[in-house]
Amino acid sequence: MAGRIREEDIAEVREKAKIDEVVGDYVTLRPAGGGSLKGLCPFHDEKSPSFNVNPARAFYHCFGCGEGGDVIAFVMKIDGLGFTEAVERLADKVGVTLRREDGDTRPERPRGPQRSRLVEANRVAQEFYAAALGTPDAVAGRQFLGERGFDQTAAEQFGIGFAPRDGESLLRHLRQRRFTDEESVAAGLVAMGRSAYDRFRGRLLWPIRDSSGDTIGFGARRIFDDDRIEAKYLNTPETSLYKKSQVLYGIDLARREMARTSKAVVVEGYTDVMACHLSGVGTAVATCGTAFGDDHARVLRRFLNDHAEFPGEVIFTFDGDAAGQKAALRAFGGDQNFVSQTYVAVEPTGLDPCDLRLQQGDSAVRELIARRQPLYRFVLANVVKKYDLDRAEGRVGAVREAATLVHSSRDTAVVASSFAREIASLTGMDPAEVQVEVRRAAVRRPSDARPPGRPEAGAPPAALHQRLPDLRDPRFVLERETLKLVVQEPASVARTAQDLGANDFTHPTYRAVWELVEKNGGLAAADADWAGRLRDHAGDQAVIAALSALAVEPVPSKKGADDAFVANTVYRLQELTAQRRIAEVKSRLQRTNPVEHTTEYNRMFGELTALEQHRRQLRDLALGAL
Repeated sequence: MAGRIREEDIAEVREKAKIDEVVGDYVTLRPAGGGSLKGLCPFHDEKSPSFNVNPARAFYHCFGCGEGGDVIAFVMKIDGLGFTEAVERLADKVGVTLRREDGDTRPERPRGPQRSRLVEANRVAQEFYAAALGTPDAVAGRQFLGERGFDQTAAEQFGIGFAPRDGESLLRHLRQRRFTDEESVAAGLVAMGRSAYDRFRGRLLWPIRDSSGDTIGFGARRIFDDDRIEAKYLNTPETSLYKKSQVLYGIDLARREMARTSKAVVVEGYTDVMACHLSGVGTAVATCGTAFGDDHARVLRRFLNDHAEFPGEVIFTFDGDAAGQKAALRAFGGDQNFVSQTYVAVEPTGLDPCDLRLQQGDSAVRELIARRQPLYRFVLANVVKKYDLDRAEGRVGAVREAATLVHSSRDTAVVASSFAREIASLTGMDPAEVQVEVRRAAVRRPSDARPPGRPEAGAPPAALHQRLPDLRDPRFVLERETLKLVVQEPASVARTAQDLGANDFTHPTYRAVWELVEKNGGLAAADADWAGRLRDHAGDQAVIAALSALAVEPVPSKKGADDAFVANTVYRLQELTAQRRIAEVKSRLQRTNPVEHTTEYNRMFGELTALEQHRRQLRDLALGAL
């Protein structure tokens, strides 16, 4: 029988377990104004941060998926724990001793070992393995590390260890430390045959840790020729702690540098991660015995704080061989998981980061990452290489296959023309012919047979929502937030929005909403029935639907639509408009010959200087409002 945890102990856990620190082990949080913090929600995919944490109130809430609660609720949700298990885990973390109430005779529900016990078992195992690396039996393991340029200090930094060959050393050690065989098996450290035995034997071991630094599993490298298991690497099996599709080796070391730089480097192995970190590339991580997938991307995005306003870089390193090209294609297929730009870094000699560091030094590893190229360019080049470009049919085949990749990427409408120019350059084909083939490839895709967002004739009203940008769409977040203020708090916005215009809204539906505002007298004409009046005068169904949503969605500000929040939102939107104008002028400037068209060139240069100054002023105003 087990008594309930005392309420006063639970209250002490809530008080001492700071929610921003606990959530920060899983999500990169940045100041959001009003004492709140914001990041990408760990519970659903999103392109713009809607996950808010308020340390003062000790609560979190996601405006995207609706998840919310206190620090205990967060741990229950993120780790799949029951209430009691979540309290116990937090109590261990903050040093609270839990007491049970007498007289509660309700039996605990049947369950396996507590998560805290599994974490502790892995911690004890890591210490045991690390100590074993210094024994005479581990000479081969130390030689393996030394031959790859890793000394004792490096081994200690990454917690590398050695599993003794007798097959029961760890089992006996765990029993001495009062772990049951059930706990050792559940932790993935011990396996059961006719009797219990160590899962890893005679191998070099890398501890795999979660983002908070807890050891949750191991990667084991074959180092003896007489090892009966042929596989070069073995990993901890799936456990309640270790999910290989969600684990990234090195995330505990890389997460803070990722958040600081908005960059991540994805390499292919444990020694490559070590080489990168020791060479000064502190954002390197690797998957553990599986290909990089969607779940790995979600983990990276949370720590990169990957969204449209702060786009970063994700750099993959691949070998130049067929396997590396296949991995690049797979990564390109998942490119839409990121808002950040994706790159690939390939060493021309075929060396991976570990061998590159060994042969050419730390600087060579840093230079490898610095020489990154866009992932799409690498993929296109490898597609084209498969064809004989000296023959007409080879060139046509290369163009056709490459054209299909254009429509596998994100922002197809934006990148199609640049992709076409790239394909033309690689194949020697006429750019106009390549453009034709790119358009044909788009037509061949069934999902593109109808223009995006345009419902079929007779489509139900729900189809109209396809024309509305999602609240989490990174391209339109500021437009949506500004229009929510325009509809809900017109008097507050009127003091700041004198310079707002239709050009500040890039989505057709949002632009139409703003034009409707102007036609109805602007913000100065707003009254008590402002939202209803706008809706009554809207003729387009998409605009009507947008107005309804804008009128009821909450403003993501703990203080509501105060002057600071309104000013920050409006000035940031205007800054985006200035950035678009700057990009247009820069593009024209690059295409203008300064010798042949001196006057026009100088005029545009002056315009660019003024725009840059205006953008900086808007940025200062936005920051000053917070």
